[in-house]
Amino acid sequence: MILDKQNLFSEDQEVTDSAASTNIIDLGAVTNNVAGTPTTPHLKGGTRGRIRAQVTTAFETLTSLQVSVQVDTIEAFSSPKTILLGEDIAQASLVAGAVLIDVAIPAEVDERYLRLYYTVTGTTATAGAVLAGITMDQQVS
Repeated sequence: MILDKQNLFSEDQEVTDSAASTNIIDLGAVTNNVAGTPTTPHLKGGTRGRIRAQVTTAFETLTSLQVSVQVDTIEAFSSPKTILLGEDIAQASLVAGAVLIDVAIPAEVDERYLRLYYTVTGTTATAGAVLAGITMDQQVS
């Protein structure tokens, strides 16, 4: 798996409470293709890539963590649209190296800006960090 710094949502981001990813990815202006379907230049043609997030520092004290993929037409995410909701993962499984999400970029990406949102359930985490970004292929072994 290869990660590009410009395509990172979170680089060892501490997640102790519900929060958006540190970085937002600008996919470029949305245009309509010949069929009239909105498309983003960054994702046109070829492979759409994958969104991968994994734990870099084990989580402590929270009940669970869930990662969602959001899009918006405005960089400030004043009206985010959730296009994918990851599994709600229990604290016991949130160890270093655990994969939170590893999915193909959803076809529903039809707005300019893309981010992840981390939802903490239960008490605030006293530790826990995430590395997340867009990669071209699924990690093998």
